[in-house]
Amino acid sequence: MDTTDMRSLTREARHERRVQVIRLRKAGQTYEQIAEQTGLSRTGVFNICSRHAAGGAPALKDAVGGRRTGEKRLLTAPQENTMRKFIQDKTPDQLKLPYALWTRAAVAQLIHERLGVKLAVRTIGKYLARWGFTPQKPMRKAYEQSPAAVKKWLEEDYPVIAAQAKSEGAEIHWGDETGLRSDDVRGRSYAPQGQTPVVRVNNKRHGLSVISTVTNKGVMRWKIFDGALNADILIDFMKRLVRDAGRKIYLILDNLKVHHSKPVKAWLAQNADYIAVFYLPSYSPELNPNEMANADLKQGVTKRAPARTKLQLVKATAGHLRSVQRQPERIKSYFEHEPVRYAA
Repeated sequence: MDTTDMRSLTREARHERRVQVIRLRKAGQTYEQIAEQTGLSRTGVFNICSRHAAGGAPALKDAVGGRRTGEKRLLTAPQENTMRKFIQDKTPDQLKLPYALWTRAAVAQLIHERLGVKLAVRTIGKYLARWGFTPQKPMRKAYEQSPAAVKKWLEEDYPVIAAQAKSEGAEIHWGDETGLRSDDVRGRSYAPQGQTPVVRVNNKRHGLSVISTVTNKGVMRWKIFDGALNADILIDFMKRLVRDAGRKIYLILDNLKVHHSKPVKAWLAQNADYIAVFYLPSYSPELNPNEMANADLKQGVTKRAPARTKLQLVKATAGHLRSVQRQPERIKSYFEHEPVRYAA
């Protein structure tokens, strides 16, 4: 009879087989009888019984294999903590490395320059996985952005605005502008391998602009217009906001020049009882939940068949915006993204 090679079994199966051997031995069976029933060799059965006699039930378990945690690693624990903090808090260019992103090659060069230790790219991957790092699509931030200003906005400015809005019974709206073009088609298309898919668009392209606001209560307001935003369009949009809200509006905008124009400031001063405008830190679009609404709009419109006329583009845009307006939970979801969760 062929005997079972214990090495071919899982750790749990090996332990169960040893327990079975001891149980049969205690029932008075011989080594030969046990070997026949369990599929083991007589010598294997004898060795299991000897292990049990010497060490009891714990001796039936496999010894923990492999090296201990941290044993024979090329970096010490303090060195690992230092490298992990560098990668988490800094970008490669801030550390004078010729990389835009933290790739395995970039991490390898960082370790070599800072610690004098050369590690293979494959080894770097293991260290990164051990540290809990995964490859992710980066979020863009402007080089000109002031981290101190962002910190102040998150920790001081916005909490004050939110508290003040609550005390006045005001509604906080997050505003932004975006543009759409009839020849903007996004996404991927299936096609036979080696045959690039083709999208037919008009040679004469059409465009439009949209200004909109969203709230964390699931409210959206919008206006479609031609060309670039100017003071007259912005003032007209704010008039609509005030009229539709039925209470004071706290409007948060970015630092686009027109937002600070003299006509806009004059109108705001005359209507201070109905609306107040606050401004995000410069070069910080990721702090504005309305950026999610803009992305949703572009995704929704550009996945359709390309608009052949300006009217088709307007209808597609208005149709998407009206659909979103009827879905408060969808609008609230814009505030669930990590960079804007503070405004939820």
